[in-house]
Parts: sequence; structure tokens; C-alpha cells
Amino acid sequence: MPGEHQHSPAGVCTVIKNDQLEVEVNSGAMTRLAGVSESLTGSKGIHMAIATVPPGRCSTTHYHTNCESSIFVVSGEGLFLYGEKLEKSDDIHAGDFIYVPPNASHQPVNTSKTDDLILIVARNTPVELVVELSGLGRKDCV
Repeated sequence: MPGEHQHSPAGVCTVIKNDQLEVEVNSGAMTRLAGVSESLTGSKGIHMAIATVPPGRCSTTHYHTNCESSIFVVSGEGLFLYGEKLEKSDDIHAGDFIYVPPNASHQPVNTSKTDDLILIVARNTPVELVVELSGLGRKDCV
């Protein structure tokens, strides 16, 4: 009928329970569990995970060649090291957001002696391509 709005078929939503999270590759002491991934939900343009950095520990220094990432600090405190030679550092705390463009070297560090640093990580690709930088960043916490 002319003027009638055509609707696309409705998509199927997926609820992933906390006991269904997908274990991802660890980066140094940082562990990641995906809740939205291509294998869990069929997502093609977004990926979301929860990362945990134990007290006094950190991820390896790395960058992602094929995606932007956004990070939300859920709890804890630490440092976010970044820059070509990780020459920049910002304190991070619960409630902070971090934007990481493609090819930007970075390393989250948990500075607490007692509490985990909990991060929600989202990126705009189902699979990230990571380059580890063994010669840069903090090595005393990996």
C-alpha cells in the first residue's frame, strides 16, 4: 500500500549470563571474559568484555591494529600508560572512560595492593589483532 512503512524483520536479542562468558587470551596478568562476541552472539561490528587486573599487576604493553577500543573503569585504581614509547601516564579510577585509537600503544596498571582493577572493554570489530611490545612499559607487574 502506498505510504505504508516497511519494517525489517525483527532481530533476535541475546542475553549472555555471567556464567556463560567466553574466556579470552590473557594479556600479562590481565584476564578478559567476553560477554558480546562473534561466537557468543553472532555480532559482527562490536565486541564487549570485562577485564580484570589483579592488585599490583598489569597487562603487557600492546596495541590493536584493526580496531578502536573504549574502556570504562568499573572499580579500582591504577595508571593508564600510553604514547609511542609509553611516555604518557594518567591516573585512572572508577567512572573514568578511556579511548584507544588503532595502533596506539598502551598498558593498564593496577596500583592497588588489595583491590582488582575492573575494566569494561568495547571495540568495533569481532576479533582484535594485537601486537605485543615486549621492550616497552612496566615489566615488574606483568
